[in-house]
Amino acid sequence: MSVGTADGTPRPGAGGDARSVLQSRVDAVLDRFVDDEIGQLLSVDGELAPVAEQLRTATAYGKRLRAAFCYWGWRAAGQPDSDALVRAAAAMELVHAAAVVHDDLIDDSPLRRGLPTAHIALRAAVTGRGGPRAARSLAMLVGDLLMAWAGQLFVTSGLPAAYLSRARPLWAALARELIAGECLEILRTGAEPDLRRSLKVIRYKTAKYTVEQPLLIGGALAGASPELREVFTEYGLPLGEAFQLRDDLLGLFGDTARTGKTNTDDLDGHRPTALLAETWSRATPNEREALGCLLGRARHDEDSLRRVRVIMLGTGAPDRVEEMIAQRVRVAVRVVEQARLPADAACALTGLAADAAHRRH
Repeated sequence: MSVGTADGTPRPGAGGDARSVLQSRVDAVLDRFVDDEIGQLLSVDGELAPVAEQLRTATAYGKRLRAAFCYWGWRAAGQPDSDALVRAAAAMELVHAAAVVHDDLIDDSPLRRGLPTAHIALRAAVTGRGGPRAARSLAMLVGDLLMAWAGQLFVTSGLPAAYLSRARPLWAALARELIAGECLEILRTGAEPDLRRSLKVIRYKTAKYTVEQPLLIGGALAGASPELREVFTEYGLPLGEAFQLRDDLLGLFGDTARTGKTNTDDLDGHRPTALLAETWSRATPNEREALGCLLGRARHDEDSLRRVRVIMLGTGAPDRVEEMIAQRVRVAVRVVEQARLPADAACALTGLAADAAHRRH
């Protein structure tokens, strides 16, 4: 029999239905928190409505994987279900929302989840008052506020201060590593593709804050042992890399109706993806010359996208990236199998590995 939360929502076990229950609980936390914060923002001035709309849009969607990893980091350490912990875990989703807004701004991406990105949508609010440049400034501030909200939701989650203090150093590490990864991607954009460097960007820009750090934060809140924290890292890093490698493939070959993004984003942004690095390392001199010319374009149409895809498929790079994903998922699952975790946590982490790496959007 399921035990209810304070609002009557069933508490999660470890299966697929339980993942949906946890996602619903996280959604409810975020809805209440964002509604309250937006109300306070609009009390300053009603002219902030377009900014409030983008804050709501940025937080309204998502698989809530980061919150789930934080939750199961707590449960893997032997702690029971906790509404306060769910609120703390929901803060991970605000970190993600902030990172997405900033990433779209840096890459000048036009779409996210099938909707205009913040810096595009906000142009309507500044028509004749700075145009795109002003809209980009507003989007930057939206991302900044989302990151501030993350810290606020975390510290007001209701968990004891002693628990929160154990996780404080990990919050600093999360921010440092996320920014380091983003900076490395910018610094390496346009350089000759290199797999080792691409994988380092993946690790710091995505893998750590998507899987490893939420697990470690959940574990730290629960008082996890050094041995369990090591399990979280050994599981989290390869799985986080697999998550981003899947994004690389979906970025160029995914169904845009599912991904909600254009297939040319990575090409337009000249991103140093592992997929591109694998293509480059396997390409013939003629293919490299053609690829270099294509990548030099500021914007790509369907024809240039098709030509890049043909080169990639010809080198076998997409299949190689699929192998890299599968290998990393196997490593993560094996870590869980060999660790002495509570059965529900082991089941949940195994399921989350599949959710993170084998997806269509």
